[in-house]
Amino acid sequence: MIDKLCLIRSMHTEAINHDPAITFIQTGSQQPGRASFGAWLSYGLGSEADDLPSFVVMLSQGSGTDSNQGLLERLWGSGFLPSSHQGVKLRSGGDPVLYLNDPPGVSRQLRRSMLDGLAGLHTLQRERNGDPEIDSRVAQYEMAFRMQASVPELTELSGESAATFDHYGPDSRKPGTFAANCLLARRLVERGVRFVQLYHRGWDQHNNLMSNIPKQCRDIDQPQAALVEDLAARGLLDETLVVWAGEFGRTVYGQGGLVEDYGRDHHGRCFSIWLAGGGVKPGVVHGMTDDYGYNIVQDPVHIHDLNATLLHCLAVDHERLTYRFRGRDYRLTDVHGHVVKGILA
Repeated sequence: MIDKLCLIRSMHTEAINHDPAITFIQTGSQQPGRASFGAWLSYGLGSEADDLPSFVVMLSQGSGTDSNQGLLERLWGSGFLPSSHQGVKLRSGGDPVLYLNDPPGVSRQLRRSMLDGLAGLHTLQRERNGDPEIDSRVAQYEMAFRMQASVPELTELSGESAATFDHYGPDSRKPGTFAANCLLARRLVERGVRFVQLYHRGWDQHNNLMSNIPKQCRDIDQPQAALVEDLAARGLLDETLVVWAGEFGRTVYGQGGLVEDYGRDHHGRCFSIWLAGGGVKPGVVHGMTDDYGYNIVQDPVHIHDLNATLLHCLAVDHERLTYRFRGRDYRLTDVHGHVVKGILA
């Protein structure tokens, strides 16, 4: 499927540790508090789904060791944007969303009556103090009510064919796996969800790389290919941009001495990502590193450039998508970023 991919070999970042690096690629800043990419997109483009959030997040546990325990909800948070734009995480066990089901004795009609009463109280409060966050709170209540009907249908996979499960791999029948999340991502896109984000952790092999990398790759190789091919087969790839990326790369030289099961350290000076679908050229390679894979020698792409380009593919000018907060206009790309025209279709 390489003919469907756009491979960027010249990504780079200033961040050298996981938590600030993940925060950087997600929010445009190494410091917490900014809005995440999905929240910006929800704010800028709104939603095409009436009964599902515009921004959905799913986490899967990798097969390898996972030293990155700093993955916090701020990575899909709304920061200073209205809270209705934050990502909603689907859980891998139990109810997909907390409190999805009403407690015993609470009917659908009773819940509707309760929400109508709350909306009236919130309207009075909004008229009294003018806090716009009250509107976000009401919107979230209403979305939660609609999700009680839409999420069970979304996560019920029994209607998928045996061929589909075979395509995504044996783990696609197991909730919480990367394969199952890829299949759910396709179902979310079909239902008009604007931004779907999958996390697969455990790639921090400072040691035992030779043992763990094959396990990690088995988790992701078949389902990520199936997702791209499934979207293409359903006519959705042209309007869906798929991005596979980490927060930085790894050194090409070993870490931990001359041992058989060595590791590799963090490397932000150059790393690779791939994109597929809406707005990017298929079957191209952009950028080049030196003979040692240590520095970029052609067409560097910074994190801000990547985000500017992704927004461009989604018909958004990264310099105009702003939000005034504490006296200044903020944007995802801060005061940086150039669209990488060489990868655009």
